[in-house]
Amino acid sequence: MQNLNTTESFSMLASREEYKKSKVYFFVKRIIDILGSLVGLIIVSPILLITAIAIKLDSKGPIFFAQERVGQYGKVFKMYKFRSMVINAEELLDKLKEKNEMSGPMFKMTDDPRITKVGKFIRKTSIDELPQLMNVLKGEMSLVGPRPNLPKEVGNFEPWMRDKLIAKPGLTCFWQVMGRNSIDFEDWMKLDIKYVKERNTGLDIILIFRTVKVLFGDENAK
Repeated sequence: MQNLNTTESFSMLASREEYKKSKVYFFVKRIIDILGSLVGLIIVSPILLITAIAIKLDSKGPIFFAQERVGQYGKVFKMYKFRSMVINAEELLDKLKEKNEMSGPMFKMTDDPRITKVGKFIRKTSIDELPQLMNVLKGEMSLVGPRPNLPKEVGNFEPWMRDKLIAKPGLTCFWQVMGRNSIDFEDWMKLDIKYVKERNTGLDIILIFRTVKVLFGDENAK
């Protein structure tokens, strides 16, 4: 996979005192990630099966959607999701950019016409994100960490925003439990960097439990 920046430049950034964490923290975090993703995949397996069938019956195209995202230290990886849009969604994006409701380089739109019927439901309930448990198991993501951005979004980051790339991206973080689409892009980046500075095992566990509360039925999920 390609990298958006050199390892050396990120090493210099990570060496700053405010980002240093103990080896014990990273070891415990990885154990939690492995056990959490394995248990999670077992528990949600019926949901995964039902969702896969529903997507196939609802619209043409593959069940899963793999998209390049920027991970830790700028490493690009394939992030998995259930497909929630029509197969030519990227081609239709140019016609919708003027209706963007999100500040910064991200695109968000209420009642996006590219979203399928099943897609609307699995986005509202965050079921579309469940395949990312495989990314966690593979070590590309963590259960808790800044949400990974698209390469084109990272390309438009202000220098201070790139600090979020020090941490391994995750399924959930402050943004997911504090408003999601109601938070503008710059505030989202600030929350991600707040996590990078403050992360510890206790905080990770708190964010996991807070995420479970909003997972099925978050009014800010779109």
